[in-house]
Amino acid sequence: MSAPSTVIETDVVIVGAGPTGLYGAYYAGFRGLSTVVVDVLPQAGGQVVALYPEKQIRDVAALPSIRGRDFVANLVEQADTYEPTYLLGRQAVTLEHVDGSPVLTLDDGTVLRAGAVVITAGIGTPTPRALGTGDEWVGNGLSYFVVDPSKHADQDVVIVGGGDSALDWADALATIARSVTLVHRRAAFRGHAATLDRVRTGPTAIHTDTEVVALHGDPAAEVLQKVTLQAKDGTETVVACDHVIAALGFISDLGPLRAWGVELLGRSIAVDRSGRTNLPRVYAAGDVTDYDGKVKLMSVGFGEVATAMNHVAVDLDPDLVLFPGHSTDGA
Repeated sequence: MSAPSTVIETDVVIVGAGPTGLYGAYYAGFRGLSTVVVDVLPQAGGQVVALYPEKQIRDVAALPSIRGRDFVANLVEQADTYEPTYLLGRQAVTLEHVDGSPVLTLDDGTVLRAGAVVITAGIGTPTPRALGTGDEWVGNGLSYFVVDPSKHADQDVVIVGGGDSALDWADALATIARSVTLVHRRAAFRGHAATLDRVRTGPTAIHTDTEVVALHGDPAAEVLQKVTLQAKDGTETVVACDHVIAALGFISDLGPLRAWGVELLGRSIAVDRSGRTNLPRVYAAGDVTDYDGKVKLMSVGFGEVATAMNHVAVDLDPDLVLFPGHSTDGA
């Protein structure tokens, strides 16, 4: 006979422990709500910790620049003011409604009975876009994100990509690595203009309309020596290389969430201005959502999840007012 499932009752379940979810946990506590935070990743912080913990974040108000892992540590400290329960390394598998209230079941059998659910799943489970060559080097001379920049000290590094991640790492490693070569298959970059300007005026060698077509070295000895670049006109260039960082973006996967019955717009959840989905007492906020005029920034997600939590509070107790005042009131 199988063991009985663990049942947890709470005011609100937050699905996703990224920055938006962590701020949601703080704000739920501020509104007097008990909170459980679920994430398939084994640590809080979402893709910030999983993909770029050492990256400098510069687009959040009042933080001119902060390292990703420090940013997440601050969010966790803020959320822990109200002692949320974290269920990490577990995936929310099913969602149903019992007597009008949402019930989530996790992949380990845990059942969460909640007054409301707020989905802050970001881009879902991220899978990196493959470089298309050199698979035998993954984990040795080829990686898809940077966990510790210091590992690239005094290395010849080739970065592939044209978005923010590629430019950010080219900018960050320019003063650490022996050399940085940035390779982009197009002429135009998609990343932030100010970062691109810093990279262009720095020591980084830039190859546009070019792709990495081969990695050379001794995979058994985990020693990468050089890579071959091929321009659109067929011209090939060989450059010294100890490590390739393929910053080509990620494919998002919403996983079981697709079967929950929430209205989707492509790979995003449709919400109204309060963060409500089409399901009763199920809200969403952050990068996982879409609506007319949506801008996918962490700062926007913080505002969205605060709005959602205020509406959740009133849903659970109609005697409450929507605007609770400011955290400084009465301080």
